Amino acid sequence: MPLDLTGVDLATETVRTARLVLCAPAERHVDPITRACQDPGNQRWLTSLPSPYTRDDAAEFVHGIAARGRESRTDLPFAVEAGGELVAMCGLHSLTTGRLGPELGYWTAPWARRRGYAAEAAAGLARWALAHGAPRVHLYTDVANTASQAVARRAGFTEEGVVRSCLHYRDGSRADAVLFGLVAS
Repeated sequence: MPLDLTGVDLATETVRTARLVLCAPAERHVDPITRACQDPGNQRWLTSLPSPYTRDDAAEFVHGIAARGRESRTDLPFAVEAGGELVAMCGLHSLTTGRLGPELGYWTAPWARRRGYAAEAAAGLARWALAHGAPRVHLYTDVANTASQAVARRAGFTEEGVVRSCLHYRDGSRADAVLFGLVAS
């Protein structure tokens, strides 16, 4: 079931939580995104990231991929800021086509880890989706990515099971993922 985005300007949509501002990725985020995507942990778990990751890749994400997703109303990526500094990225994907409702994804900048930012952003964005008519929001984490699973639990998601061989890696291997969901009721 697609979200009801009537009257929502996705180009400028912002979500606020107690400590964070989730805003459209912009030019000011290109350099911090570039730095964060050099991190071996982000490179390991975010297999769609180019490797090596360059400033041009970050600029294409901000000005191309993120902007097109918002414009087409299919994806809603957010730069997550605390005190004006980029600390994470969080987004909803498959806004109109997901069989399970929108899919949520997140990563944390290495300089901002262990402060609860990813869980706070994920919870805030999931609440936003549910308030806009999503019957549920889901996310996947690699079965070995225990840090991401902890984030999902702290954000209020429930572990629903293991999806076998659904993740694919740069080297051609595949891995199982833990499926988490958050429902409106």
